[in-house]
Amino acid sequence: MQARFSLVIVAGFIGLVALSAPPPAPAEDAPQSAAELGEKLFFDPNFSVNRTMACATCHDPDRAFTDKRETPATGMVSLGDDGHALGVRNAPMVTYALTSPPFHYDETLKEYVGGQFLDGRAATLADQAIGPPLNPVEMMMPDANAVVARIKENPDYVADFKRLFGDDVFARTSDTAPGTPAAFAAFGHAIEAFERTDQFAPFDSKYDRFLRGDYDLTVLEDLGRMLFFSNNNVNCSSCHKLKREDAPHEPFTNHQYRNIGVPRNPGLLALGQVSPDYIDHGLLENPQVSDPAMDGKFRTPSLRNVAVTGPYMHNGVFSDLRTVIEFYDKFNNPERKLNPETGKPWAEAEVPATVDLEELRAKAMTERKVDALVAFLKTLTDKRYEPLLEDQN
Repeated sequence: MQARFSLVIVAGFIGLVALSAPPPAPAEDAPQSAAELGEKLFFDPNFSVNRTMACATCHDPDRAFTDKRETPATGMVSLGDDGHALGVRNAPMVTYALTSPPFHYDETLKEYVGGQFLDGRAATLADQAIGPPLNPVEMMMPDANAVVARIKENPDYVADFKRLFGDDVFARTSDTAPGTPAAFAAFGHAIEAFERTDQFAPFDSKYDRFLRGDYDLTVLEDLGRMLFFSNNNVNCSSCHKLKREDAPHEPFTNHQYRNIGVPRNPGLLALGQVSPDYIDHGLLENPQVSDPAMDGKFRTPSLRNVAVTGPYMHNGVFSDLRTVIEFYDKFNNPERKLNPETGKPWAEAEVPATVDLEELRAKAMTERKVDALVAFLKTLTDKRYEPLLEDQN
C-alpha cells in the first residue's frame, strides 16, 4: 500500500505524518460503529494539551460546523488551546467536506483538485482529522504518541479501538509509516467515518426542497438562481458548480483552486500573530506543489451554508455576504469603487501576480442583481440552520 501524508503548516511550521490505509472492517456493523466512535472523539476536549479544545470547538455543529466563539479574532481565525495563540486562516466549514475528492493533480484539467484544508495539504478527511491535535497553535499536542496516550486513558475508547481496528492496534505501528502509531491513524479514520454521516451533508435546504418540488422560490431567489447558473451574466458557476444545472446533491464547488484577488486582512495582521508583511501563499504552501503559478490560489469552498458561515475568504477579511458579491462585481463594474465595510477603495490582492482575471470576467451587476444572488445563496442553507438566517435580520 502507498503511504498517505498529512501536513500541518502554520506560519512556517511544518509537520508530516503518514497515515496507513483504512483497515478492513472487522465486522458488518463496523462503519457505523466507527462513526459513533468518531463522534465521541470529535466532541472530546482531551485531545488538546490543556484539555480545553475539541474538534467541535472550532467546528460547532450548532453553527454549521464553523467557529463562532467570541475572541479577539472576532471569527476571522481560531483561538488555540492556550487561550492566546491564533491561526492565520479562517476555519473551514466541515459540512459537505465529504464531497471533496482526495487531493490530486488532474492531467486532463491541468488543475489541482480536492483535498482538505484551504491548500489541500490533507488528502482526505482522515488526514485532516489528525492535523489539529498536533498543530502548535491549535490543540498543541506534542506528538502522535501523546494523542494515543490520551486515547488509552479512556477504557471505553480502548475497547472500541480494539474492536474496530484490531486487538493489537495499540501495540503496532503503521505498515506504511514506521514509527507512526496505528492507533493514531485509526483516530483519523474514526473521525472521518463520523464526518461522512448524513448530518454533515443533509441536502435539505430550500434549494434542495425546490428541486424536489417541496418549496417555491421567491421571485428574488429565482432571479438569483438564474443569474448564478447563467454564464451570460455573472460567472459564479464556473467555479461553484460541479454538475449540470439544478442537479441534485450539487456541492456548489468544482473542488479546484483559484486566486480571486482577495486582499490581506488588516484586522488579522493587527492581532500580532504574524509579521506585518505576512503573505499567505495558499496552494503553494502545500509541500506537494512547487509551481509558482499556484501562488495565492485557495480551494474553492462549497457555497452550501455560506449565508451563515461568515466571515469570508481564507483570512476572514469580509464580514458580510453582500460584500463578497460586491467584491466580485468590482472586477467588472467601474462604479463599484469602495469596499462597503470600510468605505475605502478595495485593497490590492494579497498575491496580485496570479489572480484568475479571466474567470472573474462577467457583466456588471445592478443592486437588484446583487440582492438576488444573496437571496439565492441563502436558499443553500441547511434546514437546521435556517433559524440562523432569522437571527441576522
